[in-house]
Amino acid sequence: MWRDLAPLGRHSGSGGYRRYAWTGADADCRAWFRAQALARGLFHESDRNGNQWAWLGDPLAGDAVVTGSHLDSVPDGGAFDGPLGVVSAFAALDELRHRGVAFSRPLGIVNFGDEEGARFGLACVGSRLTAGRLTRAEAHRLTDAGGITLPRAMEAAGYDPEAIGPDPERLARIGAFVELHVEQGRSLDRTGDPVGIASAIWPHGRWRYDFRGEANHAGTTLLADRRDPMLTYAETVLAARREAELAGALATFGKVAVEPNGVNAVPSLVRGWLDARAADGATLDAVTAAVERAARDHAERAGLALDVVRESFTPVVEFEHALRDELTRILGGGGTEGGGRTEAGGVTGTGGRTRDGSRAVPVLATGAGHDAGILSASVPTAMLFVRNPTGVSHSPAEHADEPDRAAGVAALADVLEGLACR
Repeated sequence: MWRDLAPLGRHSGSGGYRRYAWTGADADCRAWFRAQALARGLFHESDRNGNQWAWLGDPLAGDAVVTGSHLDSVPDGGAFDGPLGVVSAFAALDELRHRGVAFSRPLGIVNFGDEEGARFGLACVGSRLTAGRLTRAEAHRLTDAGGITLPRAMEAAGYDPEAIGPDPERLARIGAFVELHVEQGRSLDRTGDPVGIASAIWPHGRWRYDFRGEANHAGTTLLADRRDPMLTYAETVLAARREAELAGALATFGKVAVEPNGVNAVPSLVRGWLDARAADGATLDAVTAAVERAARDHAERAGLALDVVRESFTPVVEFEHALRDELTRILGGGGTEGGGRTEAGGVTGTGGRTRDGSRAVPVLATGAGHDAGILSASVPTAMLFVRNPTGVSHSPAEHADEPDRAAGVAALADVLEGLACR
């Protein structure tokens, strides 16, 4: 599976992946998913929001156990963020069939569309639409950098953009959703564990900052006469780093667009996107408010106009405790005694020992958003993490060693057997 998937959407120059929603690379990934489903005798379908499903058993029977993730990527992303969960889902099914288990509940494997939001700027579009967290009208207003709207892109890919929207009937069929994902951090590498269980996802969001000044000639305009938004943008980037450090949060300006974008021109517009995350909502609110205050103060002194727009927001997600505890029981042999403390952000998570003396699977939180977090308000959800020895994510350096990938498949198979084969 990795061999067949590896070349799809890979950029020869960077070595990273550019699998953006509703592009040719996305279509290739969807064709790969369909082929994997049909090769296993599964019923394949694409829903009206662009998510793909592969079913063993009748999904209409309800109380299904579903696993999977996504196949799209950030610009020049790594091979494992998303695809590891999809590949592992098919491999776990193969393992369960090898074990000869009998399924008592329908089993589904899903590829959620446009999870990363690399093209249209909003993450988890497929799962947000399905869960009613994104309206049709809001989705229709999404536009990529080339001015192509989401409806136009969907039509070009053969989908009906007028049909998108909440899908409560489909969600009602799901009794549990378990997403496996490469860890985006080094908690498991530090504890020496190949697999961990998620406890929570930090609240996070994206804010767009538009700094508007005056275009002018870089070679003739005196410094004192300039209304240069680039300087205020730079001050705001530094303010975001400072406020995040003070609060123990995360704040990143990782995307910027400049007009007129000429080497010898003072910009008229600098548009930057802030990604901010924190362990709790109050801290996130405090950090983002402080960054905006700093930006407005600098803009006012420089004679600039500033617009700040919150483009997306996801509150804190506490994965359902009953399902999380069931995963802990299946994988860890029971509850932990000591050492079971979990801290948010994927920074600290210790497993301790189970009551029978074996090592417990670590439970840790993460600052990264996932489709499982979007669905958590609608269905019971849980997550497994696989060790990433580099700690790097959203980069070609992202990695998971083959033995750890195999351990992830085995853990997912154990979980699916415990949930769907009893």
